[in-house]
Amino acid sequence: MERLIAANLLTRNTEHSDFVFYADRLMRLVIEEALNKLPYTEITITTPTHCQYKGIQFMRGNCGVSLCRSGEAMEFALRQCCRSIRICKMLIDSKILGDEQRVLYARLIPDMAHRRVLLLYPVVSTGTTVLKAISALMDSKVQEENIYLTTLFITPHSIKSICKKFPRVTVITSDVTVGVPNSFAMKYFGTD
Repeated sequence: MERLIAANLLTRNTEHSDFVFYADRLMRLVIEEALNKLPYTEITITTPTHCQYKGIQFMRGNCGVSLCRSGEAMEFALRQCCRSIRICKMLIDSKILGDEQRVLYARLIPDMAHRRVLLLYPVVSTGTTVLKAISALMDSKVQEENIYLTTLFITPHSIKSICKKFPRVTVITSDVTVGVPNSFAMKYFGTD
């Protein structure tokens, strides 16, 4: 199913409304898979018919961090799955590459050190922005193993560089491909 959706996203002449529809669907699938990686506790509830049901609930302390601007497209999918989850924002200067990149804006929760973070960034082509974001999160005392990069498309080079520098970060993606759609945000938000 994911390959079918991805094919519709990667087709050059996909109409805007279809692009948004397929992007939202794929983002939701990736978010749901990322949520499956988060820790949970078992609970027992009483149903309206007074039966006991054993279920699960997420442990407290999960949040999302969207890398502006394209990461904001993934916020809706996260909210559809976790209505009350806190979502932070980070803007990284992407005009500068490599170690010279800097965080232009970060609105993070004060207790980030105690949270598990879903890092939202739909397309990772070079990996430099994600590397800077992970470094910034770790500067805020987020543990490396508590960072979950959620992305739709990532290049082989990017995933290698991210995993080499931060081997305990979990990467959840729908596809590893050299043909990532670099104009994703413009097409999604209708500014192309």
